[in-house]
Amino acid sequence: MDTKLRFAVAGIGGMGRAHIEGIRKNALAELAAVFDINEEFVKKCAAEFGLERYYTDFDEMLSKEDIDVVIVCTPDQVHRDYTVRSLRAGKHVLCEKPMAQTVEDCREMVKAADETGMKLMIGQVCRKAPGFLKAKELVDSGAIGELFFVESEYAHDYSRIPGKGGWQWRTDPVLLRHPVIGGGCHAIDLLRWIAGNPCEVFAYANHKMLPSWPVDDCTVAVMKFPKDVIGKVMCSVGCKRTYTMRTCLYGSKGTIICDNTSPDITVMREILDDGGNYLTTDTEKIPVDINNHNVASEIEELIDCVLHDRPVPTDGREGASTVAVGAAIVESAAKGDKVAVDYDF
Repeated sequence: MDTKLRFAVAGIGGMGRAHIEGIRKNALAELAAVFDINEEFVKKCAAEFGLERYYTDFDEMLSKEDIDVVIVCTPDQVHRDYTVRSLRAGKHVLCEKPMAQTVEDCREMVKAADETGMKLMIGQVCRKAPGFLKAKELVDSGAIGELFFVESEYAHDYSRIPGKGGWQWRTDPVLLRHPVIGGGCHAIDLLRWIAGNPCEVFAYANHKMLPSWPVDDCTVAVMKFPKDVIGKVMCSVGCKRTYTMRTCLYGSKGTIICDNTSPDITVMREILDDGGNYLTTDTEKIPVDINNHNVASEIEELIDCVLHDRPVPTDGREGASTVAVGAAIVESAAKGDKVAVDYDF
């Protein structure tokens, strides 16, 4: 294989274009093709980025172009289809989060990756946000002691997000995207990354802010993590505030408050004297860059994994585990009872 990998981007909405820019910034990557079912959009995109050809037929693209990696940025509900077809065509895949909307779809994607031996990366981009990277580094170093409670929120007003070409795919009743899995997966994956896999969840949900949408728009879930750590995720897609993923990590020696839209994170640690007696609580602001959709870093990591045949950190089983937690939350809110999370992939 040449050292430069040729990429195709499937779905050229906002995230698709972000990935195109990430490809163009990397000296080991080349944009080879773009695909979208909307010919008007994909034609303009190809012209903008100097591509002679564009595709509205996915299989035609796979057969005609010399492609090493396909980046899947289509609506969540067709992630499985495009990912499996790409893997079985001998292409590595970077699939945008969430991996899929159902655990069953995730299993099919994992199976295809296992059977073909191709790399499958899921774009859990919060793991690349500088503030969250610093927070995990501090937790792993023991800076705030032993975790006992973790919480994260996905607060985003979807009513202010325009649909491509007038089509708001998040509200399509046929596609039926649940916000907990589609957007709340960010908060779920972040806590999984820091505290491990929760074994059990209990959730409440309501439907007050976006009544025309086909699903609940606010969900709160409590979880049991390893080592007796308690966790909470809040997902609201109709809240009246600016987008945030405010996250709090509580340990035996201190607390971290962070998000992916602020230029610093807050670390609070208690100060003791030589005898172990409490003196005061120190509050430190640690500067971080703001890069809440750092897809360029994901692309860089995938290229390294492909060229050096290394395991992908956010592989199919990682992505599927996050979907499994989200699915358990949705089930719990519907049943009004706790639900165990199934990680059998």
